[in-house]
Amino acid sequence: MPLIAAERFHNLPEEKKERILTVASEEFSQKGYAGASINSIVGRLGIAKGSLFQYFGTKDGLFRFVFSRALERVKDNLRNVRDNARRKELSSHLHDTLLAGAWFIRKHPLLYRLYLQLLTDDTIPFRNDMLLALRQYSLEYIRSLLEEARERGELADHVDLNRAAFMIDAVMDRFLQAQAVPYMDAGLGLFDGDMASIQGWIKDLVQMIQKGVEKV
Repeated sequence: MPLIAAERFHNLPEEKKERILTVASEEFSQKGYAGASINSIVGRLGIAKGSLFQYFGTKDGLFRFVFSRALERVKDNLRNVRDNARRKELSSHLHDTLLAGAWFIRKHPLLYRLYLQLLTDDTIPFRNDMLLALRQYSLEYIRSLLEEARERGELADHVDLNRAAFMIDAVMDRFLQAQAVPYMDAGLGLFDGDMASIQGWIKDLVQMIQKGVEKV
């Protein structure tokens, strides 16, 4: 999903661009797509409503741009994990990916809340397309880790890489949601948990995944 915004937005000073995207992210994540107000956004920014429409065209355009930027940061995060973990075993890759995700939702809570809004708010235009783009990227990333692990001889021969990637992606997604949404952890203490506890969870989850896909 490409980043779409008018050239005059891209020509703004970086500080002003980040301010616009931060305020928009706060508005969407706190009020949802339908409840978010362009008047509120421009009021906080101290700019004319017409300027925002010149930058993004519509409220839909603004949301899509904000989410696209969030998705790019997720991709950058995963690329960094991958680059720093080359030639490691699958278990190390999975551990580092889960840990990076846990740190990401703490460092970028607004961006993660945008994702949670997409999961629950069916008023968002192009919602399915945006979620599909995110899930496809995540699945492809995990599958690439599995392919490399198979080349190293770490995986059992019978493992279907697509199904294994789907299962691991589902576990990771629920694990991250449980840290940000109170009821998603089923009272197990993941929500708002300290990093020492989260790291213990990561270690155990990776071990469980290993027993399902790696040779014993």
